[in-house]
Amino acid sequence: MVSVVNLVLMGALIVLHTLIAAVMTRFFRLRLNTRWGSVLYALFLIPLVLFVSTLVFSGVFGIGVDLGSPTAALGVMIGMPLALGFTIDTLYVPPPEEYENLPNSR
Repeated sequence: MVSVVNLVLMGALIVLHTLIAAVMTRFFRLRLNTRWGSVLYALFLIPLVLFVSTLVFSGVFGIGVDLGSPTAALGVMIGMPLALGFTIDTLYVPPPEEYENLPNSR
């Protein structure tokens, strides 16, 4: 049986994963001047970080509920936050080109 505490903790973990994905996407967009680099970064490095975080929180701390299959767990804990974080940064946060007073990166 699923407890309310486990559902709340799982929801908090999904929000944390979304925040991690959005911040990592933003950091990379500020550092890289290519278009495909940010896509590759978002598709390979961010899911790796979210996967490790999922293993730590669900394995060591036992946070979360049984979703029935590993595919559903990966979709809910990695796929959905990755898509939401990337969308939030790409659509709702102004692009780095709109800021005039960015420091020079050397």
